[in-house]
Amino acid sequence: MIDRRSLIRNSSAAGFGALALAAVSSGSELAYGATDTAQTGGHHGGDGFPANLSRTERKHLKIFDELDFEVFTGQKWDRLHESHARNIRVNWPDGHFTDGIDKHIADLAALFVWAPDTRITEHQFRLANDQLTAVTGAMKGTFSKPMPDGKGGYIKPTGKSYSLPMATVGIWNKRNTMEEEYLFWDNQSFYAQIGLG
Repeated sequence: MIDRRSLIRNSSAAGFGALALAAVSSGSELAYGATDTAQTGGHHGGDGFPANLSRTERKHLKIFDELDFEVFTGQKWDRLHESHARNIRVNWPDGHFTDGIDKHIADLAALFVWAPDTRITEHQFRLANDQLTAVTGAMKGTFSKPMPDGKGGYIKPTGKSYSLPMATVGIWNKRNTMEEEYLFWDNQSFYAQIGLG
């Protein structure tokens, strides 16, 4: 049996790939991608998800779509509790982690200070296996406002846009909220795209 937490924590992108392969090899199907305007149907269920998902797995993926396309993109922070447990641990791409929904809201809101048009535009694929979800997406925005430098000053906006592939692995509890979340994207590419790399 795979120890999902240690695999994710210690292996970064390799861990994400192993989780995706484990989910597929255990019988889970990839869900079709979704965009902020629609989900595709086809031979899967009318909601764009594989027919063989459990009710819980389907619910987790639906909550996650709503999280990215409505809550995050729309900055509806008062709704983050719909997908995140109050004591959630969030593991960031640079290796640091935070505890608690209030800190996570503050960190997410800070992205919009310097890039007010930040948004998730699509989910290329979505996996669900028991209490685990793995979703890839695209995050976009423009460095159009001053960025706080953490020292009381600001970095002048470059006006450059970014478009990043990203992935989120969520570990869900029985209340259908994530108790742990792992965020993956390439920080080097991110900073280069906005003119700070």
